[in-house]
Amino acid sequence: MNVLFVFYVPSGGVETLNRQRAAALRSAGIQSDFLYYSKKRGLLNHEESNVYIADQDADIQRILKKGRYDAIIITSDYRGMERFRKLGYNGKILLEIQGYGPQATARAEMKNAIPYVNQFCDGLLYPKTPHIGAIFNEFFPGTPTFGFNNCFDADAFAYKALPKHPSPIIAWIGRLEDNKNWREFLHIGHEMIKRKPGVQLYMFEDPSLSTPKERQDFNTLKSILKLDDHLHLLQNVPHSQMPHYFSKIGDSGGFLCCTSKVEGAPYSPLEAMSCRCPVLTSDSDGIRSAVLHNQTGKYYSIGNVQTAVQQGVQLMDDGQLRSYIIENALLHLKSQFGHEAYRIHFYGMLKTLGI
Repeated sequence: MNVLFVFYVPSGGVETLNRQRAAALRSAGIQSDFLYYSKKRGLLNHEESNVYIADQDADIQRILKKGRYDAIIITSDYRGMERFRKLGYNGKILLEIQGYGPQATARAEMKNAIPYVNQFCDGLLYPKTPHIGAIFNEFFPGTPTFGFNNCFDADAFAYKALPKHPSPIIAWIGRLEDNKNWREFLHIGHEMIKRKPGVQLYMFEDPSLSTPKERQDFNTLKSILKLDDHLHLLQNVPHSQMPHYFSKIGDSGGFLCCTSKVEGAPYSPLEAMSCRCPVLTSDSDGIRSAVLHNQTGKYYSIGNVQTAVQQGVQLMDDGQLRSYIIENALLHLKSQFGHEAYRIHFYGMLKTLGI
């Protein structure tokens, strides 16, 4: 069985998801290929899969004929469903929504998607994100809808024993854009350094996905808060190196800090949890399936820097709670996000659609 996954660019959470599900579905006899419309950076993390970069109709048509796909999963690009139908594809098409940023944006985009879904779509897929599920129920009551957690291989992406870093590290991962809320992270970091002067801040980002204005604003705020001696900007770190970083952050006594306003189903918290790195996060909706407060991580009230600092200090100072969260997070990850569960759900979805 052949399935084609389609997205705009090979970057961020969707690329991680695609890599993970290719491995999960392979053992079920499902070959996963990937089509991205463009590539903004040289680095590609995919292995053992056909990966295409194409946005011309003729090129896409050749890919479709060669692949003979039983189903196409298009992430976010609802207009693409009409395009693929016009290029002659007659198989099943599913529209997948991993997240659209702010809830108002998600609602507006899904409202625009109504005619495309009604005419060209066979099913809807989402990772059990509450606000996405509510929008689906409202706008597409007659379309088959499938909601299940994204998958993660906690054995392949796992803790690495390394020399201990001499000072605690607080990390952030994302794009320099408003919804990722990097400004709040800088303010949290600034306050944490006041409490614990040795703290180092690591920010992992893809510079190709930010605007010059956002970059300028970042540099300005960084200087105002006097963070230059504490902040390390790590750009385009290969995915294969991230277990080393997460393990280093966790062992340093630090944590991953997620500040997003709204997320679909972010991967970075799962990756951190798998490497024994605890997570402090805003309640960005899609994170709820992974992080349970004081069970598998910690929450703070978005916009409330002092609450974030209080929770962060407790996560660093309360050794018993920290150990409990780290161990429980790993158990939760393996039971709720494993490859086998994803494989069963995905196969059941295809079967329901008659494939």
